[in-house]
Amino acid sequence: MARYFLARHGRPNAVMKITFKLYASLAKYLPREAHRNQIAVDVEQGATVADIIARFNVPEKSAHLVLVNGVFVPPDARLSQTLTAGDTLAIWPPVAGG
Repeated sequence: MARYFLARHGRPNAVMKITFKLYASLAKYLPREAHRNQIAVDVEQGATVADIIARFNVPEKSAHLVLVNGVFVPPDARLSQTLTAGDTLAIWPPVAGG
């Protein structure tokens, strides 16, 4: 039986699974059941990168390097970049050092 989320427009959307990874200081935003800085999550079909960032309460200014399947997603594309089943969304904070 298919599982559904209620979409933004009141219609059900199918659920798909992605892998969500947070690195360095961002790991604290993952739930306790996360293992090795990552977790498999169910998201509604058509979810965007920005949707997942908001869902886990990751501050936008802290989401410095964002990759979907190893490909950089610039800040201006995060609202429109949709995810598909099996994608891996990985996020790193700004890093300073020398």
